[in-house]
Amino acid sequence: MNQPIRTRVVVVGAGPAGLLLTHLLDRAGIDTVLLENRSPDYVLGRIRAGVLESSSVDLLTEVGLGDRIHAEGDEHRGIYLHWPGEKHHLDFVDHVGRSVWIYGQTEVTKDLMAARERAGQQSYYEVADVTLHDVDTDRPAVSFTDADGTPRRVEAEAVAGCDGFHGPSRGALPDDVRRTWERTYPYAWLGVLADVAPSTDELIYSWHPDGFALHSMRSATVSRLYLQVRPDEDLAQWPDDRVWEALATRLGHGEDGWTLQSGPITEKSVLPMRSFVATPMRHGRLFLAGDAAHIVPPAGAKGLNLAIADVCLLARALTAWLVDGSPGLAESYSDDALRRVWRCTHFSWWMTSMLHTTGDPFDEQLQLSQLRWVTTSEAAAAGLAENYAGLPIGF
Repeated sequence: MNQPIRTRVVVVGAGPAGLLLTHLLDRAGIDTVLLENRSPDYVLGRIRAGVLESSSVDLLTEVGLGDRIHAEGDEHRGIYLHWPGEKHHLDFVDHVGRSVWIYGQTEVTKDLMAARERAGQQSYYEVADVTLHDVDTDRPAVSFTDADGTPRRVEAEAVAGCDGFHGPSRGALPDDVRRTWERTYPYAWLGVLADVAPSTDELIYSWHPDGFALHSMRSATVSRLYLQVRPDEDLAQWPDDRVWEALATRLGHGEDGWTLQSGPITEKSVLPMRSFVATPMRHGRLFLAGDAAHIVPPAGAKGLNLAIADVCLLARALTAWLVDGSPGLAESYSDDALRRVWRCTHFSWWMTSMLHTTGDPFDEQLQLSQLRWVTTSEAAAAGLAENYAGLPIGF
């Protein structure tokens, strides 16, 4: 074992949560060491969410990471809700004065990795055997094996677990302290990337008896589309022609003259859906953020935005504690973060339940009733807009 590395905060995980946390702490003058078990190219290659809430964009802009969002992102005023014979636009700006931005998580990660490189602080990629030690003492540490096979140990004042659902950080919570809540949904999304210009100016969320569909986009030339399928769906059963036929049917191709443009599909994957929350998000000197603490189904576009909100709260808490000597925000971090987590967990469940078919005729009528209510009631539309466009960070 080499001489221990000393830092103030060791951050486990170099996804958007971990990278943003190191950026915010660097701005506050707090040294960090960043650990990631994958390579930088792998991290940059992960295709994830593409919707940023207004509060997320405001934060990223405030801390010097908004230039490319405003230059290359696509600001949307709202979304479309569609079901057979009906299509309605919900304008978030009209209802709550806030928009959303389409800007892929890959691009957010690229911006954050560039900021980390400019900061010149230590980062270790392709690490193995990551283990957290003594998180309930005032001398927490993380041991790991670096990319060259050298055992190393980082000693810090705090550990931030931003290492996702499968990372080791959540497991460092003692069994008698950790509580989890989980719901596994009986459906999944078949997601495709296609080299074709989007057929819509804003996202279309579509209910159909055959199952849910979503028309999203990644750029002016790349579309991102989803179909509700079984969790055990075999991709081999979904050739491109079948994918486009199902999308056209569910999204309403031909209704009121609207057409779905097809093109070469470059990627297909099946995304299982679940809701998961682990508490507490702070134990001793260990703080959890992002997917390490919670997972939401993607219908509400909350996953990346929840991670950003967690990290904003955590950076404020650690700065107040480590720079100003005020531990209050660190002590309340878990409760403060979980208020937003549970609100967004409920909203994601609500959107999912409203749009995904179960095969039950009773459920079908309830879903259609709810869709009619959301698109005809000012109060209902404002509630959806408030949650989708984003609650203030710290809610």
